[in-house]
Amino acid sequence: MHSSLQRALPTRESLAQHTWLKPIAHHLLNPQLWRLQHESVARGVAIGTFWAFVIPLGQTFVAAANCTWWRGNIPAAAVMTMLTNPLTFGFWLWLAYRVGHLVLGVPVPTETLAITGWSHNLQEVGGPILLGMGIFGVAGATLGYLLVKLSWRLRVALRRHKSNTVA
Repeated sequence: MHSSLQRALPTRESLAQHTWLKPIAHHLLNPQLWRLQHESVARGVAIGTFWAFVIPLGQTFVAAANCTWWRGNIPAAAVMTMLTNPLTFGFWLWLAYRVGHLVLGVPVPTETLAITGWSHNLQEVGGPILLGMGIFGVAGATLGYLLVKLSWRLRVALRRHKSNTVA
């Protein structure tokens, strides 16, 4: 699993060579953005989760660019952008649509959308989907950040406890 995940993730050099990211390539090569440190990993998870839900395409590149600004871990951000992959994106859109309707207080239409008048249909479903995906992005980023911080502290505490009981 670990080696297949490493092959799937972009390397520092491949990201730096990408056309969209060349203007910030010197920032992408910063080793601090690739080390496993609790704060940078937590930021990377938050950044990746946010962009996974907010934009449908190019999330990895946007997340990598944001990691240079916010000093987040780029591999963690890249992994989290895979939450909304082509296999799961339909589910997330449907769920965002439902959540958006719930928050807006508008009942979900029971009739099916007509093929004609696609611009009207897009307006009808676009608002709830955008709202739902925005909620998922902010909530997921917050939850991801807090879970990484909590799990990291728990892991350190367990290691300390284990070393104190052995010694």
